[in-house]
Amino acid sequence: MLILIAILFPMIMGIIISLSRLSKKGKRISYAAALLVTDSLAILSAILSSPISPLTFSSRVTLSFGFDGLGRFFLSAVLILYTAVLFYAFEYMEAEEDETLFFAFYLISLGAMISLSASRNMISLYLSFEFATLSTVPLVLHERSKEAIAAGLKYLFYSIAGALMGILGIFFLYFYGMEDCSFRPGGFLDPQKVAGNEGLLCIFIFIGILGFGTKAGLYPMHGWLPTAHPIAPAPASSLLSGIIAKAGILAVIRFVFFSSGTDIIRGSWVQYTWLCLAMVTIFMGSMMAFQEKNLKKRLAYSSVSQISYIMLGLSLLSEEGAIGGLLHLLSHMAAKGCLFLTAGVFIVKLGKRMVPDLKGLGRSMPITMWCFFLSSLSLVGIPPMGGFVSKWFLSSAAIGDGMGVFAYLPPIILLVSALLTAGYLFPPVINAFFPGQDFSEHKEIGVHTDNPSGQGEGQAKDPSIRMCAPMIVLCILSLCIGLFGNVIAENLSGFLAACF
Repeated sequence: MLILIAILFPMIMGIIISLSRLSKKGKRISYAAALLVTDSLAILSAILSSPISPLTFSSRVTLSFGFDGLGRFFLSAVLILYTAVLFYAFEYMEAEEDETLFFAFYLISLGAMISLSASRNMISLYLSFEFATLSTVPLVLHERSKEAIAAGLKYLFYSIAGALMGILGIFFLYFYGMEDCSFRPGGFLDPQKVAGNEGLLCIFIFIGILGFGTKAGLYPMHGWLPTAHPIAPAPASSLLSGIIAKAGILAVIRFVFFSSGTDIIRGSWVQYTWLCLAMVTIFMGSMMAFQEKNLKKRLAYSSVSQISYIMLGLSLLSEEGAIGGLLHLLSHMAAKGCLFLTAGVFIVKLGKRMVPDLKGLGRSMPITMWCFFLSSLSLVGIPPMGGFVSKWFLSSAAIGDGMGVFAYLPPIILLVSALLTAGYLFPPVINAFFPGQDFSEHKEIGVHTDNPSGQGEGQAKDPSIRMCAPMIVLCILSLCIGLFGNVIAENLSGFLAACF
């Protein structure tokens, strides 16, 4: 029962608080209180609650919730980022209209993500997955401009198309599955039913991977990411890239490792196609980010690339590869979540959206630029930040699998991507701290060429503690993942080892 309360409480409170007649300050205090209570309920339910099945559609199709090791891991990432972003959003949203609508869907989507983390079978996961999409579309089209509506619809259509492919894959898994189709390490397929139908089942497993991979930006279903991120408010972009897109990652893990099992696709065209798509996405996303001048769009293409690092690790179908992927899920959540928050500072305080406009900001906005720099170090993969540990596991897993040319291509792709990542993230930092002798701070900082509304005019300086603290916390988290990566990996091995 506690799980249902943890899922429904933020949804109900988001609606009640937004419809109430409280003052703006009163609503913000209520949102913060609701979030902290939700965090407590979710943590308690993850530790104490027993599995429940509140709804049965048929003998094999049930709505069932309960936490295992993977669910607790994903839940921790959800709660960390949602909590950090909420307090940042209080100041950011002062410059936006209809902030109550934003925070309402913010809390509703949090309930959907908790539901996703707690799902015990593919039916529960699918319904939670769809609801997470529907509740986050309003965050993308919050501005309700023509561009925002187009971006929101594109996100919705891509997500629905991916989810339909996912449910097709789920149907075939259930058809060839045992009586109990709850998640279990190694999958629930019935060997007697599968015998002679392996080829057909592989086709629909691949369709399911591609469908759920749409949310994660896997090529060729990546198009929504670079469209949605530049339009959405920075807090929404941070959530979309940091954790909501990774709902697709969780769905793929559940679909392959806990439903179909890895044996049926190991060494098949499904594994190699999945691996190739992940490598293509990594390289393509890095190249597009390298060429992009709009900061948020650059970070969006970076997310396309970086999230497919996780897909690469999963496609290796090995314990070490999956551990590397989940470590990268956590490190990317912290680093990219922070980078989008820094981009929001530049937008809301200075009206600057283009990378060349960040020149010279290192002296006037040192905290923001240092957070940008430290998060960039993690994405590039430089020790002791978290991205280094995850990429080390991913490269080691690829080389150790002995798959011929596919044992060497992934590390090469990861190295090329790391160089491109340094190429599109380090120059803004260098120009911010070392603008050159011809730079005039008085003349150039505060001049915006892309902000006709005049929002953010004034002398450049770091924002208040409400915006700085979440960015600092995420940077510290990136560092902790790097320092304690082996400890985290040991815990991940505890619930992943049985899948292989």
